[in-house]
Amino acid sequence: MLHVIPAFSADALRLDPALETEKTVAALRAQLRAMRKRGLVLGLSGGIDSSVSVALAVRAVGAQNVTVLYMPERDSDPESLRLGRLVAHTYGLEGVVEDIGPMLDALGCYARRDAAIRQIVPEYGSDWACKVVIGQSAGGEGYNISSLVVQALDGTRSTHRMPLEVYLGVVAATNMKQRTRKQIEYFHADRLNFAVLGTPNRLEYDQGFFVKNGDGAADVKPIAHLYKTQVYALAEYLGVPEEIRRRPPTTDTYSLPQSQEEFYFALPYDLMDLCLYGLNTGIAADAVAAAAKLTEAQVNHVWRDIASKRKATKYLHAGPLLVEPVAEIEAR
Repeated sequence: MLHVIPAFSADALRLDPALETEKTVAALRAQLRAMRKRGLVLGLSGGIDSSVSVALAVRAVGAQNVTVLYMPERDSDPESLRLGRLVAHTYGLEGVVEDIGPMLDALGCYARRDAAIRQIVPEYGSDWACKVVIGQSAGGEGYNISSLVVQALDGTRSTHRMPLEVYLGVVAATNMKQRTRKQIEYFHADRLNFAVLGTPNRLEYDQGFFVKNGDGAADVKPIAHLYKTQVYALAEYLGVPEEIRRRPPTTDTYSLPQSQEEFYFALPYDLMDLCLYGLNTGIAADAVAAAAKLTEAQVNHVWRDIASKRKATKYLHAGPLLVEPVAEIEAR
C-alpha cells in the first residue's frame, strides 16, 4: 500500500490544548514546590502571552495565589491597562497598578533617550513621539538597518538613519522600562514568597526578543516552548477574551504605535512560526515556502536572520561568567 506523506503546512503546529494545559499546570506546580514558593507574580500587559500565562497560573495555584501587576508609564498605550484589567477580571483577579513613570523619570530614562535622539534631530521635544523600526536590507541580503521615526506636535513624521551611538543610547534608555518593571515584580514576589513568572513564547525566547535582567528575568517561563501560533490556540481553549485574541501583537514600548515585526521580526508571527519550525525540524526550504506562501529565497533569508539573531543574542540566555567554577555551588 502506498503511503502518501502529507505536505508541510501550518497543521504541523497544531497541539491538543487540553493536554498541553494539563502538562504545563503540572510543571508549574512541581517547579513551585521545588522552589518552596506558594504562588506566582507576573506583569499583565493585555497581550496574548501574558494573558495565557495568567490563565495557566490560575489553573495551577488558584486565583488567591496569583498576583498580577499593571505597570504603565508615560509612553504606554492606555488600551493596555484596560485590556489587562479585562483579562484579570476574567480569571477572578483584581491586580495592582504600579505606575513606573515617576521612577523612570527619576532614573533619567526619558531625558537620556531624548538626548540621544537630539544628536540627529536637534529640534526633538519631550512632547514629541518616536519609535525604532527595522528595515530589511535591499534584496533580502546583508544587514538589517534600524531607523528612528519621530513625530512632531503637528503630526509630521520623519525617518532618520541612526549612527550606532544614537541607536545604543536610545535602546539603553528604553531598556530601563523592562528592568524597572522586573524590579517591581520581584518586590511583590519577595513580600508574598511567590515566584516571578516570565511570559516569552518560543519565537521570542529563541530570537532573544527580551531585555537581559528585564523582561528576560523570571523564575519560571511556562510558555517558552510554545510557538506563538500555539499560544493563540491555548488562549482560545483557556477562555482568553476574544478582544485580546484579535489584538495585533505590539511592543508597547515607544510613544508611537509599533508592531513586533516593525521592531524585530522579519515577518508576522504566523509566518515566522512556520519558518522557525521548518528550520528546527529540518523541513526543506521549498516546502516551508509553499506552506508560508513565500519564495524559497525569502525563506532562506529568514533562516539567515534567525541564525544571526541567535548568535547576536546568545549572551542574553547566559548567566554570569566565572573565572573558574565554584564546586560547592555546582554540586547543589
